[in-house]
Amino acid sequence: MKLHREGYLIITIGLLILIGIQFFNFYLWSILGFWWLFALLTIGVLVMAYLIIQFFRIPKIIFQGEENEIYSPADGKVVVIEEVIETEYFKDKRIQISIFMSPLNVHANFNPISGIVKYVKYHSGKFLVAWHPKSSTDNERTTFVVEHSSKKEIMHRQIAGAVARRICYYIEPNDYVKAGEEYGFIKFGSRIDLLLPLDTKIEVKIGDTVKGRKTKIGEIN
Repeated sequence: MKLHREGYLIITIGLLILIGIQFFNFYLWSILGFWWLFALLTIGVLVMAYLIIQFFRIPKIIFQGEENEIYSPADGKVVVIEEVIETEYFKDKRIQISIFMSPLNVHANFNPISGIVKYVKYHSGKFLVAWHPKSSTDNERTTFVVEHSSKKEIMHRQIAGAVARRICYYIEPNDYVKAGEEYGFIKFGSRIDLLLPLDTKIEVKIGDTVKGRKTKIGEIN
């Protein structure tokens, strides 16, 4: 396991703040003689430090996928599988699969399939909770469309949540991307939407827990 580069500054600042809080707790509560309270607060500080560090973890996974398979772009839980009208790029019907990422999930994002990046667009927006139905269209988000070797296109969309206030991505139009390679990061609670062709063979269901680079979402026909 390693730490994501997006977390270096936040981890450093967070740990310095927690160290400062701990020094304050030591001098205040030791003077008053409340050592039990100092010990309790120490546990709280250690838990906060752990949560900050684990949020930016990147587990080591050896990706093994087939050409036509679509893999989960993130860790999380499947909260939506439905047919929708996609209005930004395709302007037709697609199968939407939404994956909610809690603050405890790994927040790096991975290419769900290999192909040529045809479209990238960042949208500023609101910060509704990530499971809100309108978060897909109203929240801060970035949309990507990748053309597979079969000439079919799939869309995936990074969506900020109520806490997440920064979306990072590292791919641009005309880039060739490989399934399983990292393409972005969303800081704190957030969501990823996949917009797939109607004839895609779906292999997950609502409520499933998925792992980025590991869980097969479906297969292009």
